[in-house]
Amino acid sequence: MSSLSYWFKEKFWVTPAIYSILAVLLSVGFFYVDLLLVERYKDFIPSILLTKVDLAKTIMGTLSGALLTMSTFTFSTILVVLTMYSSQFSPRALKNFVHDPVTWRVLGVFLGGFIYNTLSLLFMREHLYTHDVISTFVGILIAFFCLATFAFFIHKIATTVQVGKLVDELVKDTEEVIARSKKLEEKEADAPAPGSWAPTGIKQEIKGERDGYLQFVSLEKVKQYAKKHELEIEILVSVGDYIYEGMPIMNVYSKEQTDFSLKEFYAIGSERLSGQDIPYALQKLVEIALRAISPGINDPNTANDILLRTGSLLGKIGSIRTGTLILADKEGTQLVKYQFPSYQSILYSVFFQLSHYGKEDISVLYSMTDSLKVAAKIAPQHQHETIWNMQLYVLEVLEGQKLKSFDHQALQNKIDELAAATNQRSIVLDSFEA
Repeated sequence: MSSLSYWFKEKFWVTPAIYSILAVLLSVGFFYVDLLLVERYKDFIPSILLTKVDLAKTIMGTLSGALLTMSTFTFSTILVVLTMYSSQFSPRALKNFVHDPVTWRVLGVFLGGFIYNTLSLLFMREHLYTHDVISTFVGILIAFFCLATFAFFIHKIATTVQVGKLVDELVKDTEEVIARSKKLEEKEADAPAPGSWAPTGIKQEIKGERDGYLQFVSLEKVKQYAKKHELEIEILVSVGDYIYEGMPIMNVYSKEQTDFSLKEFYAIGSERLSGQDIPYALQKLVEIALRAISPGINDPNTANDILLRTGSLLGKIGSIRTGTLILADKEGTQLVKYQFPSYQSILYSVFFQLSHYGKEDISVLYSMTDSLKVAAKIAPQHQHETIWNMQLYVLEVLEGQKLKSFDHQALQNKIDELAAATNQRSIVLDSFEA
């Protein structure tokens, strides 16, 4: 995906604008159909499809007002849902609703219907027509389509505001990010070991041109560019990092001093995107869980469900390569070095807030251990020690606390199960509670 694609994805007005332009073209097209073709072929057109100019004006005027009202109501509903997402779930989850193509297509359909009927009404001049017109019938069909779209939109909103539906979408988005990383790893299966990176040539720095977050990097295109120009490129930042103007983001090693243009291979924006950013994709789920266990909402069961599903994601992340990645060509020539977040840092980003705010609810502590147990069953064996160490970190919140007898026994059983899953020696909870 190019930076231009990300630009279009961020511009919410693009879809309604496209539908509006199509409506203008459709209106102009049927104006000429009425003017030039209807009279000539009226014997082949059913009379029920044709209306007189006066009746056409009445119908189109009514439809224009109705569709404008529906557009206003739809826009108001979108604003209400955005407010709910921000207050009840997470401000970061707004993107999932805003970038849903259905939302803006619905608004585009209503705007297009209003524009078609309004322009067609403008074209209805009695001195131009000595015969009936067909534009009104097309306007009625568009109005019926708008009604069907409105009914679908109400159904969409009713399901979208459910936390379970949002969690499903966030989990799906995270799985897509993991799949992209997995695909890249499969292509670079024979990449050199991280310690073998030894670039040669003249070193040149590429600096950030403005402040913002690194939203994406097209590693494959950077690799192709490096091979074409005989370069070695070291990317100093990771997707999701905040970059300030003038900050070094790449080192380019070349045989001779020359100018390079790599701007088209990455994008810097005012906010993070989850397209390539695994920690940010997980952060959205974590924030919803944190809201759920807050005193104002007090819905720990939602947080527990999110933790279990996050465990599955963490297990899949453990199966992909994290840390340093070196891309090379078929001959083994090193071309690009990129730094993914380590597996331990990903685990920490998920649990450090949840362990702090969830320590008062024993069910959340259970779910964090269950989440790590699910991750251990999916992740490869070399990640088990990292998972176990994260369990020990989570249990540190119990220092100085005394659990009730059944709570103590249940949590101890879960810890023992995780220890068995990770081939580690279990620990006794009493050592943390003392």
